[in-house]
Amino acid sequence: MPEPRTKERVLARFGLLESATPVFTQGAGLARLGSLLILPTLAQTGLFSSAKKTYHSLSDGFYSLSATILTMVFLAVFREPLAEGATRIPPSDLGRLLGLDRAHEVKTIRRKLSEIAGPNKGSEFVNALSEYHAEQDPDVMGYLYLDGHVRVYSGKRDLQKAHVTRTRIAAPATVETWATDQRGDPVFVVTSELSASLVSEIRRLLPSLKALAKGHTMTVVFDRGGWSPNLFAEMVRNKIDFVTYVKNKRTKEPDDAFFEESFSEDGVSYLYELADRSICLNLTKEVDGQKTLSCRQITRRREGGRQTQIVTSRTDASASEIAHRMFARWRQENYFRYAREHFALDALDSYSFVGDDPFRMVPNPAKKRAQAELRKARLALSQAEAAIGIALEESKRTSLVKFKTQNAKLTAITEKARSEVDRLGQEVHDIPTRVPLSSIRPEEVLMDEERKLVTHAIRMSTYKAESALARMIAPICPMDEARALLREAFNCAGDLQIVDGALEIRIDPLSAPRRTSVLVSLCEQLTSSKTCYPETNLVMRFSVKDRPGIS
Repeated sequence: MPEPRTKERVLARFGLLESATPVFTQGAGLARLGSLLILPTLAQTGLFSSAKKTYHSLSDGFYSLSATILTMVFLAVFREPLAEGATRIPPSDLGRLLGLDRAHEVKTIRRKLSEIAGPNKGSEFVNALSEYHAEQDPDVMGYLYLDGHVRVYSGKRDLQKAHVTRTRIAAPATVETWATDQRGDPVFVVTSELSASLVSEIRRLLPSLKALAKGHTMTVVFDRGGWSPNLFAEMVRNKIDFVTYVKNKRTKEPDDAFFEESFSEDGVSYLYELADRSICLNLTKEVDGQKTLSCRQITRRREGGRQTQIVTSRTDASASEIAHRMFARWRQENYFRYAREHFALDALDSYSFVGDDPFRMVPNPAKKRAQAELRKARLALSQAEAAIGIALEESKRTSLVKFKTQNAKLTAITEKARSEVDRLGQEVHDIPTRVPLSSIRPEEVLMDEERKLVTHAIRMSTYKAESALARMIAPICPMDEARALLREAFNCAGDLQIVDGALEIRIDPLSAPRRTSVLVSLCEQLTSSKTCYPETNLVMRFSVKDRPGIS
């Protein structure tokens, strides 16, 4: 067992210790030692360098900034991503992985996360990670997927509601806009206004996207929620290409316009039946003196003759590449689903709230109520007019004067309904469409997003590190099975030894020889990277006990 570092904890208690340095205790059969497999690829995400660049360091104490971030990473690796998850892992086991005698308690994790979130630099932290991602992997930044994500809140506070697509209801929630690269790995996340459309969010993010491209070609892919020809024109003006589905129905392409074309990615070939032609989109207002925008429409035909139309500003890419990138948008949805299940994407990391902007313009509920009354009045008017029509049809031989006398009551009802429609129509016209929030819901609050942005940054880096490990063994193990194999490996016990200034990590075999042979290959690749444990000069060397031959 590690020796208690009592002296350092006493110094930290009185503010005389900047932070405790990692000191590893050698041992055999140590629980969860396989989680150290995540560190080489985690270093490649820039998580630690971005955290230091943004926050520099925490206040003097036993646990440093790196130790706190590593604790959150290991909790995510063990599928206990919330701070409360530390209660389900022995502090000594988690402390060994940190090079300490024991890990943080839950209250300490919360206090450290509050300190990190205190300067309100969560967006800066996420931006630093995205810039690092763009610099290290420019090849995967050619296509960027943008989409909104609704994070439902089920507490008792008064939050504005948003439509939740997967449940098809409106619920109190926070809306975020996520960007992922062409592999589906997250790049950045921003908090959006609940009433903001995807069009307005993309327009707001244009300067950030342009800075992230750094002069390279960037194509933004999104769904029909971002359809706006004027937005497309603004994107082209900012030298950012776009790919999206056609929102409005268009004429189907004739059979002789289609051709077969394949696209290859990661050694897999995809065959599409496509039609390709140029179109012009009308702009609601002039952009750079132009009233139309020339685009390219690519139509995919599936079995049964169903056609899916895509519009893009890219003229240099093949039709099959554009179609493949558009349909690969589901990789982002796959990330949302996986992160909800394994990384607490929608969980509350903080129970603190902040007051909403009282001057924020929101839809006026009074106008909605007046419009409902107007619809009822119009229905009553149409029913009264229909009744008069029926009565007139039944008394064709009756003079008009006699008809009016016999149906005076029905005529009065119709006139009253018509005047009510006129009155309500004027009332709807006079009521403002949007009003300040303070005038209708002064008590409304927002969830404090700073801590959530910090935990988002840590968990998305963990996900990217896990994805990188899965890609390393993808040639010998399917991607879905690779993630399951990694989850097993992370929880494996092992031996820890320091030899010649290196950290020797020997992991127990997995549940099957075939899976163990895959782990052997992964350990060899990670060892060849010569990655040092964070905040130390110890190079990590990975191996598997009782190494079998690779079949």
